[in-house]
Amino acid sequence: MSWLWTTEDMIAAMAGRPFGALPEGITGISIDSRSITSGEAFFAIKGDRVDGHDYASMAMANGASLLVVSEARLPAMGRLTVPMIVVEDVLAALGRLGQASRERSRAKIVAVTGSVGKTTTKEMLRHVLSPSGKVHASVASFNNHWGVPLTLARMPDDTDYGVFEVGMNHPGEIRPLVAMIRPDVAVITTIAPAHLGNFKSIKEIAAAKAEIFEGLEPGGHVVLNRDNDQFNFLERTAQSLGIEHIHSFGQHAKAEYRLAEFNGSDENSTLWLTIGGETLEVALGAPGRHIAENALAALGVVRIVGADMEKAIEALATLKPEKGRGKRHRLSIGSGSFTLIDESYNANPASMRAAIALLAAAEPTGRGRRIAVLGDMLEMGEYAEKVHSDLAGPLLAAGIEHVWLAGPDMAALRESLPESVHVEYCEKTGELTDYVLNSVVPGDVLMVKSSLGIGFGKIVAALLDKFPAFADTQREL
Repeated sequence: MSWLWTTEDMIAAMAGRPFGALPEGITGISIDSRSITSGEAFFAIKGDRVDGHDYASMAMANGASLLVVSEARLPAMGRLTVPMIVVEDVLAALGRLGQASRERSRAKIVAVTGSVGKTTTKEMLRHVLSPSGKVHASVASFNNHWGVPLTLARMPDDTDYGVFEVGMNHPGEIRPLVAMIRPDVAVITTIAPAHLGNFKSIKEIAAAKAEIFEGLEPGGHVVLNRDNDQFNFLERTAQSLGIEHIHSFGQHAKAEYRLAEFNGSDENSTLWLTIGGETLEVALGAPGRHIAENALAALGVVRIVGADMEKAIEALATLKPEKGRGKRHRLSIGSGSFTLIDESYNANPASMRAAIALLAAAEPTGRGRRIAVLGDMLEMGEYAEKVHSDLAGPLLAAGIEHVWLAGPDMAALRESLPESVHVEYCEKTGELTDYVLNSVVPGDVLMVKSSLGIGFGKIVAALLDKFPAFADTQREL
């Protein structure tokens, strides 16, 4: 049996004590009692809203082979005599196990942060490195104080490439995470006004993202966006920490991984990458210039870690956008169809502009319309009114004439749009959902985007529930 961890190694790494008849080892790690599978260990983490200890019995019923629980909660668990490793603090124990995983690993480790494109770039790296070896990468957006140690602890010891996403919304959050990851390569996709309400300026956001440099392994590499206004600041910061290998990507003439040309359509795109004095044609299975920019960074990493560049480029042709991050659905309506672009996972001013550009490149059919379905961008603080009203410029420049809005902050955009734009405004997501379901017509292209907390994923879910997928064999009348 191939174990992720033997229980002996887990106890040693976590400074835990055994309780009951422990199995020889575990096949995986879970913090969700609902999705746990047979042979996995359940870590009973206490979160802000729920305490995993309350779901220990459910985890065992669903196949957990052992529990990791805190000493303080042990008396409250009654006469439960299942196999357990008892620790002082479950989250801290998970962190120690993650560090032990990093210590034993011989993989090339990549850490990705940035205001926009973290998850997309992480998934792209998973995709392009897979032909060259065994890849372990963060699930979804597991990029915080529990997601990073969980991802580390789940990393098999025979991993060739580890890819970790690192997020933050306050200064000082990246520093302890990257100290666990200890990357060989650190990527900053871009610096943009995300979580602006928690910072005084873009420079402060850049400084917080630059914390990723502090955990870099000796002799490690940094990959930066040369087109971003904060490039010089980030480069100087890296140099001040003694980092010698600093690489750049973008359209800038001095970018090491340079976008020489881009040709996009509403379904896919092609870019020409100049790298090492050679220009390579790269077919992308996803649309959008912002996706092409992420691809530059990903291919730069491929080159740095010595993976197979030719196979990586071939893999990009089969890349598809993730749920909530540009995934497209062609749905049946009446005797025709419409297109849904799902950008509902999150939003900030930079990603809003990229999504609007994506909508502008899409082609409606018949009498269809390009429709921007937009919700509030959260954590903008005192800048909220301005950043929402400023979206009027990109919408008008893109020729978007139909804008459907929800959320209190989107009222500022409503007031900034001229009468020539057909605007529908609802204060609540549920009200807009009803409007969207009843107003979409054949030929439309809808792009749905908001911050996660606004719940525009419900609009996407409602559309997918009401309108079936359009089969390629169907004929539109």
